[in-house]
Amino acid sequence: MSGKSTSLARKSHEIPASDPLEPAYSIAREPNPSLIDPLDPYIYTTGRWLKQDVLERESRYIRFDFAALCQKVVKVCRGADRVIRYEKKEGGFNRSFIFIMDSGEQIVARLPTCIAGPPRLTTNSEVATMTYIKSHTTLPLPRILDWSDDKSNPIGAEYIIMEVVAGVNLHERWPTMTGRQHMLCVKSLSMMIREMAAIAFPGYGSLYFSDAPIDPNLKLEFNDGFCLGPHCGATYWNCNVDEARIYGESNHDRGPWPDLPSYCSGLIETGFARIPKAKLQADERLSYQGSIEDHIRLLNTSREVIKRLISHSPIRNAASSTLLHADLNKRNIYVSDDDPTIITGLIDWQSTSVEPAFVYANETPDFAEHPDITLLAHCDREMPAAEGEPRKDQKYKDALICNQTFDVCMKGFVPKLRAARALDDTILRPFRYCHTSWRDSAAAVRQELIEVSKRWTELGLAGAVPYLPTEEEMAEHKKQYEEFENVQKLKSWLIRALNTNSDGWVPADAWEWSKMGHRDAFEKWMQAARDAEAAGDDEMTEEKARRMWPFDES
Repeated sequence: MSGKSTSLARKSHEIPASDPLEPAYSIAREPNPSLIDPLDPYIYTTGRWLKQDVLERESRYIRFDFAALCQKVVKVCRGADRVIRYEKKEGGFNRSFIFIMDSGEQIVARLPTCIAGPPRLTTNSEVATMTYIKSHTTLPLPRILDWSDDKSNPIGAEYIIMEVVAGVNLHERWPTMTGRQHMLCVKSLSMMIREMAAIAFPGYGSLYFSDAPIDPNLKLEFNDGFCLGPHCGATYWNCNVDEARIYGESNHDRGPWPDLPSYCSGLIETGFARIPKAKLQADERLSYQGSIEDHIRLLNTSREVIKRLISHSPIRNAASSTLLHADLNKRNIYVSDDDPTIITGLIDWQSTSVEPAFVYANETPDFAEHPDITLLAHCDREMPAAEGEPRKDQKYKDALICNQTFDVCMKGFVPKLRAARALDDTILRPFRYCHTSWRDSAAAVRQELIEVSKRWTELGLAGAVPYLPTEEEMAEHKKQYEEFENVQKLKSWLIRALNTNSDGWVPADAWEWSKMGHRDAFEKWMQAARDAEAAGDDEMTEEKARRMWPFDES
């Protein structure tokens, strides 16, 4: 799952012989924590948000018949007569229940929220992708027992019911593994990426069963009852919180795409579709974010720049249709507890899609990410590590070996990614940001166009430089980009200080502390702005400071 996910520590709830739980139909603005059942199957209980908290939680509310889900689980589990208890786990886009049966077996049921992706297509694509990968590779995927992509079923929601994966979660096991085990585990996972990347596809988009509820004109049939269809990533459908209100439903190019030019056209058209249709007041956005007219001009420029880029043979050679797990990180990987170098399961295939290989060029999973240099720089060499715990400098070396192992495997064993990882990242950034220009800001997109144009000849690109802003435009851009960077620095500082993420999510048990810390930080920020304005600072006003603040004011 693309994006960022959150997880809930497992808690168990006993289920009486007949206990149809009733859903709550409203989300309180400030719910009483003592009245919230963390195992309520309908509402999101794992965390809260410092921005649009009520809307975020409402978007993760799932209305369905929990008793009917329990009955379905009993039906698919041979030898079981009833569910005796369940555990609830939540991510950013789904809710999972681990049911413990009276027979001793465990079954998992997973339900998507409305922000997971387009109705029906998201579930159909996930099941089709798992089925196809399972039949064309040796990857260990959980066996699907039942599923439905039609919420008119008796349960009242889309669902996937699967066997529980054997082993332990790699995120939990990783801290107790040796450096050698880390390296061997990374190597095993790299070979699984090799298997996925080796599969050929006739274009780009999401994988579906041939009978998926899709317009026949939007299907690329290719093999054994499967087809490529529209990309079910949330960005193409404006499924994220509040996006439908802002952008509407005007995107008509979601794929599938038979070739690279049509894929790139889809990116640009998605960028246009994600520009608000209503005229905005001039003071509603900071200058670096750009007006509607700015974004239209930038997208037209991006179209021409990308058209030139894809005529470059190294980019075409790095554009092979490639399917890789969308969120191959430790929380979605299970390993043997006895030998954690043995992978026992890969879960959460939602939003996995077929992309040009260069989309994955610089993606590094968390089990192989480059260690932060500060881990070694701040290593206290005088304080011995606890017994059995590796020193920080050894942890750094182990992490570096994992990073190098992953890089060597990608370049040595995955030809599609070898070509992609050889590309300079400057070339790839216009592809990465053009379809989300309104979200990322005009200054950010313009900077990428400037960078690639500035290095056009150095990067071996043919022809005249495609984007040449005037001196006046460059001076204005420099000012706006500096403002953009200042906002990013403010947000990064808040993320570290409040132990949150870019969306403002915090764990439920840390909510009160984070809320107080946020309020204190906001008051100090506003006071500093008032002081600057009183001192005659033309660059900062109280109103501007409010608009720069990345979270809600209270």
